[in-house]
Amino acid sequence: MDRRPDQEEPLSPSVNDAAVVGAMHAAARRTSHAGWGLASAIALLMLGLATRELGWLNPAVMIGWLCFAPVAVHFGFRFRKDVAAVLAIAAPPERRSVIVCANSLGRQFRATLSRLPGTTFCGFFDDRATERLGLGRDEPLLAPIDGVARCLEEQRIDVVYIALPMSSQSRTAELLARLKDTTASIYFVPDASLFGPFRPHVEMLAGTPVVRVCETPFLGASGLVKRAEDLVLGTLALLLSMPFMLLIGAAVKLDSPGPVIFRQRRHGLDGREIVVYKFRTMKVLEDGPELRQARSDDERITRVGAFLRRYSLDELPQLFNVLQGRMSLVGPRPHAVAHTELYRKLINGYMIRHKVRPGITGWAQVNGLRGETESVEKMRARIEYDLAYLSDWSLAFDLAILARTPWEVVRGRNAH
Repeated sequence: MDRRPDQEEPLSPSVNDAAVVGAMHAAARRTSHAGWGLASAIALLMLGLATRELGWLNPAVMIGWLCFAPVAVHFGFRFRKDVAAVLAIAAPPERRSVIVCANSLGRQFRATLSRLPGTTFCGFFDDRATERLGLGRDEPLLAPIDGVARCLEEQRIDVVYIALPMSSQSRTAELLARLKDTTASIYFVPDASLFGPFRPHVEMLAGTPVVRVCETPFLGASGLVKRAEDLVLGTLALLLSMPFMLLIGAAVKLDSPGPVIFRQRRHGLDGREIVVYKFRTMKVLEDGPELRQARSDDERITRVGAFLRRYSLDELPQLFNVLQGRMSLVGPRPHAVAHTELYRKLINGYMIRHKVRPGITGWAQVNGLRGETESVEKMRARIEYDLAYLSDWSLAFDLAILARTPWEVVRGRNAH
């Protein structure tokens, strides 16, 4: 049948049309990539003009950015599916896990598994009834402990975590003997509460597994990094602060009679006594077996001393202690010998903080735990931060504490 002249030809793009459309899309993507790089460069230029720091923008770097950014975005967009596929292959497979013994340790470890990606918790094995254990709906009881090996294949279990008490050695050995004929991965969860304030770590010593209960984190390369940090940053801080220290020394001398520098015995690395330097802030020089901590309205504090203590400027001479190797820039604050002898009897694990050099600033101090500790609870909170620092130390952690210290000093929380 003939088509009327006023009828439009239906849209049916040919192969050539599809190619043209694809080329247009590709060109649009390339244009967007180039536009993104150009927009980024313009944003940097505007930022430089707004902050009057345009001179810091190297022309060669800007040209390189204009050339490299579109190419990087283009290839990133082009190969995004391939990268996603590789990441999917590299992702850990889903692992079905069970816990042997639903005691307090097993229940606590159940919470740990819930935060572990790629892990599905299937249930507990325990000889006690569900009602007695008080398990929830998401904590199924699969079978008695003797039935672990039999249920592994039925439940398709990949990982077994044994949370039996360390006193049940014979029971654990019997369970391991039954599990040796399975392909499941087996882990033993030790009861860390037995170690009290210590932070145990399992490591290999000459091919033999040992549990490191208490040790300094600054062994080997870590010790070299820590000392290099103290020498480099400590020297820089001393050079920058030297003019201020001369002014402070003159102010202390003119304000009240007595020496400019106050020397006090404190406990340092491994509990050995060291002499710590401070600008004198009091009218008295106390360093005996009994010391009264400074208070906010302490009559012993001089006028200049109150200002120095408010902004921790009295601690600046301890930079010499750092360069001597007696102290570190970051670490637990050193306490007077009299206070150490008092609190080591009252606080469990108090002396562990002496496994590292004491610091001018520390994790406890940047969290507001400065000044007087008029109660054992306050000192215990400070010690908990000190022990956490020992457990989690890294160079980045030190630098973060140093970066937070000026703000904490300006805030002046609990400083007197």
